[in-house]
Amino acid sequence: MKGICILGATGSIGVSTLDVVKRHDDQYRVVVLTANTNIYALFNQCMEFKPDYAVVVNEAKGEEFKAQIVGTKIADMTVLIGAEALVTVATLDSVDSVMAAIVGAAGLLSALAAAQAGKTVLLANKESLVMSGDIFMQAIKDAGAVLLPIDSEHNAIFQCMPANYTAGHDAPTARRILLTASGGPFRTTPLKDLSKVTVAQAVAHPKWDMGRKISVDSATMMNKGLELIEACLLFNMRPEKIQVVIHPQSIIHSMVDYVDGSVLAQMGNPDMRIPIAHAMAWPERFDSGVAPLDIFSVQRMDFEPANLKRFPCLRLAMEAISAGGIMPTVLNAANEVAVEAFLNEQIRFTDIPVVIERSMNEFTATQADTLEHILEADKQAREQAQQVIKALVV
Repeated sequence: MKGICILGATGSIGVSTLDVVKRHDDQYRVVVLTANTNIYALFNQCMEFKPDYAVVVNEAKGEEFKAQIVGTKIADMTVLIGAEALVTVATLDSVDSVMAAIVGAAGLLSALAAAQAGKTVLLANKESLVMSGDIFMQAIKDAGAVLLPIDSEHNAIFQCMPANYTAGHDAPTARRILLTASGGPFRTTPLKDLSKVTVAQAVAHPKWDMGRKISVDSATMMNKGLELIEACLLFNMRPEKIQVVIHPQSIIHSMVDYVDGSVLAQMGNPDMRIPIAHAMAWPERFDSGVAPLDIFSVQRMDFEPANLKRFPCLRLAMEAISAGGIMPTVLNAANEVAVEAFLNEQIRFTDIPVVIERSMNEFTATQADTLEHILEADKQAREQAQQVIKALVV
């Protein structure tokens, strides 16, 4: 029986993970569930799965949650409050696997702590790897941790790699990676109309059920840009060896092109329980609860190169990983600030890449050699992005 800690339990990845756990409660036991502010969903999850620990990051909500469980069957559960508690629970001796599913930079320290503690890290938080890059990968190697990607694309690539492949190492017979993308809701929208995109339109992804921030990232293709950076690190590939391919049906989740001319692809219905179940069962497989792919109903699959004029965020991500150093951290920080501003209707959809590019232009690619350096770059990039947003609003 493996103990699992789910960081970000009330988000879409967390909910899907618990669905898979429920199907395999003879193999997994929930030790920790965490949330930021959604204590009502967390309460219901705790009542069902009875973890040893619950963490609420928001202090006011944490006190409210403590009061909520008084007199219930989970009254004896240990409740911790604050962001620091995420690191504590990610490194517990009773935890074997950590599902790192907190969105954004907020998930970095706990995911890194899990890696340093030698846990099996199920990485759904791409920003952790984008920000900390080589530091994160070195922590995995130094601690003998196991890193298994949860993003559908990276999990697909991992499945298409040789059976003995370990994340972060060379795959010498792999010629290139074909990273697929649905193209999001604005793949065919006339460019002149993109400035009129509303928040409701941007969060309505045509294929995947995701949170608001990730849905906007998918609409701008920054999600794919972050995934490209992540793929460079996970699979030790140079950026020019990774090609983004628009595949609107979202049936093929990514491909690996080998030196002998073979191209291996992983296919399946667009449901995050597939990569979650694959990582949880690895190196074996078990049921994910997802219906089998009906290949006859697919009928056709389309592919096209990514248009960088339509998706400037993808271009910016390519520039950031090519520059190296702190630039991926700056890119991610500026994007998080810009997306939040768009969701709050402070800026237009087309302003998101403007905020990112103008912020990046204020930095040079100094080496990201310590965690403190990375966190300082993140802080400065957020401040710069706020200044850019103020200028745009005025």
